[in-house]
Amino acid sequence: MFGLRAHSTSLPPDLASAGSTEDAQPALTPWRALDAWFARPRSARSVIIWLSLYLAVAANWPLWSELARIGGAPSVYLPLIVLMSLLLICGMVAVLSFTAWTRWMKLLWFGVAVLAAVVQHYMLTYRVVMDPSMMASALQTDSSEVQDLLSWRMLFNVLWVVALPAWALWRVRLVPATALSQVWRNLGLLLISAAVAGAGAFAMNRQLAPLMRNNVHLRYMLNPLASIYSTTTAVIKPMFVHGRKLIPMTGGTVLGASYANQARPPLFVLVVGETARADHFGLNGYARNTTPELAARHVLSYRDVRSCGTNTLASVPCMFSPLSKDAFEAREDEFENLMDVLQASGLAVLWLDNQAGGCKGVCDRVPHASAFDRVDPALKSTMCDVDECLDDVMLHGLDERIAALPAERRSKGIVLVMHQMGSHGPAYYKRSSTDMKRFMPECRTNALAECSHSELINGYDNSIAYTDRFLGKTIDWLRGKSRKFDPSLLYVSDHGESLGEYGLFLHGVPYGFAPDVQKRVPMVTWFGDGMIEREKLSRSCMESGLDKSLTHDNLYHTVLGLMDVQTPTYLPSLDALASCRGHEPAATS
Repeated sequence: MFGLRAHSTSLPPDLASAGSTEDAQPALTPWRALDAWFARPRSARSVIIWLSLYLAVAANWPLWSELARIGGAPSVYLPLIVLMSLLLICGMVAVLSFTAWTRWMKLLWFGVAVLAAVVQHYMLTYRVVMDPSMMASALQTDSSEVQDLLSWRMLFNVLWVVALPAWALWRVRLVPATALSQVWRNLGLLLISAAVAGAGAFAMNRQLAPLMRNNVHLRYMLNPLASIYSTTTAVIKPMFVHGRKLIPMTGGTVLGASYANQARPPLFVLVVGETARADHFGLNGYARNTTPELAARHVLSYRDVRSCGTNTLASVPCMFSPLSKDAFEAREDEFENLMDVLQASGLAVLWLDNQAGGCKGVCDRVPHASAFDRVDPALKSTMCDVDECLDDVMLHGLDERIAALPAERRSKGIVLVMHQMGSHGPAYYKRSSTDMKRFMPECRTNALAECSHSELINGYDNSIAYTDRFLGKTIDWLRGKSRKFDPSLLYVSDHGESLGEYGLFLHGVPYGFAPDVQKRVPMVTWFGDGMIEREKLSRSCMESGLDKSLTHDNLYHTVLGLMDVQTPTYLPSLDALASCRGHEPAATS
């Protein structure tokens, strides 16, 4: 017994010290155990599988809630959620299998997590989906619009999604492998994920086919799979666009007979509105009188006009195109537009932009300017915020801008296009001046979920009221030119806006299933006495047609008809005023 004790105390010093250290080591806490688990060596393929699983759970709440809404009963929507989860995870693994390499991929994987988090924030906050047109519009967002979209809520929503994958990607050690080994293993992973997805879709095709056919928007809610697809499409598509031929549309363009021995040249202002809804114009029967200035000037308001798209990038090029909406969207080449034809006719043309995003290529070949360039500092301090100005800034220095156009062209006639900031959201409160805050209290943040519905509507309606005053001032400016010009104005918005209907906010929902409020836009005309006499316009005829259905397809032909520009691409059947010209004017406006 004593000998045993003596033997135990005579252990080698290194073993004795090792045993004491092990006994002294504290038990692993859950946090340290989790950290140690993340720090284990792993293959790149296992990392992308885990990332796909995590993002399917953490970054797809809009999709799961939408499936629950569509399904109604748990017995219906739970199988759908399981199927969509399978398809989403397999799709993510298949896409990321192209990035399953042991070098330089961690930053890319982190970027995918950030993209998923940002997209989920906007889907939850504004009920939008990231289809290619929405992503293309987002990629063209300028700095001031980005500032309008940032908020503490966004930071929180992004951080809680990306914190775990950021930590895991930082801690994980990738097992080295040869390039050849990685190639065939990645290919195998791609084929397996595709096979599993195909088998799942085939097994539940009876449920899946009608679901996707009747709810097309679901395919753009698979996050971040749809976002990766839309981003890739938005980036790659313009590369092919730049390689397209520019098809001339100006051949045979001449000024009509009204220009022969004219007493005064025409002065036409085309105002391209932004994000204005037809049903929020008092002129169109809205309960609130948001358009008193236009009503006082006896304008004509068309009440059934639909846009070409649901965002500026889609609508503005389309509305100025000689092609119809369907032909424009299916085109393989680029075509000259309305601005090119007006310029070719010999008229003086100017595009004035109050959006940093510009004219979306429409004004590239004609004189154009930014409204906030060369703005007087004193005016800038009262009308502008950093690089964003209220629309009234376009009326300042306007005479000087027109005087700078070629005199020979000005003597024939002038076409001025003014592109508004209008009612661009979500910061509607920034789109109206202090003296135009008629409807209070208004939403004073870009995080619309923090505002009541009435505050949101108040902010939006104040922006419409400001547009009303801006158009009123523009008409007054035109009236002041009546001794030297025959003036007229046409206003039409590029698209509408969702203000909470069906749980949607902002705009940009794919056109096929976008709500009507994103597609119905206001269109207003005003004609001075000189233009009425020049074109022999019948007011009673025009008033009788205010309820006829029109679209952006009519704009190209209506402007050419009004300006008496003769060109082979002009179609009288699409000219909204064709039937009302050539009459003796019964009354002045």
